[in-house]
Amino acid sequence: MRKFIFIINAIELLQLLMSGKCVQGVLYIDKNTGLLTFRAYNRKPRNQVSDKLIHQLEMGWVKESAEKYKLFISVYKKLGLARILSILDRETKEAKNALFDKELIDSI
Repeated sequence: MRKFIFIINAIELLQLLMSGKCVQGVLYIDKNTGLLTFRAYNRKPRNQVSDKLIHQLEMGWVKESAEKYKLFISVYKKLGLARILSILDRETKEAKNALFDKELIDSI
């Protein structure tokens, strides 16, 4: 049994296939024509900018993205609550100082 497939944007699809790329899409029966139809997905690459490291902390880091400042701190549970709280305070204070220094340098 032979089936004919109607391909939407056949020239663009053929160019992608000839360049060695895989093409993802959907294969369906068109309601209006009743033909088996292939429509390629219009995939676009993600142009995501990675975060910029402002300061490396002892237990984490401070980074800057396009919209936010990010603070990450990771502390072992086995250190005990009192020591964990003091580490969190120390790391937060150091992160604040790093942001303050960055703003001073940027303003000059």
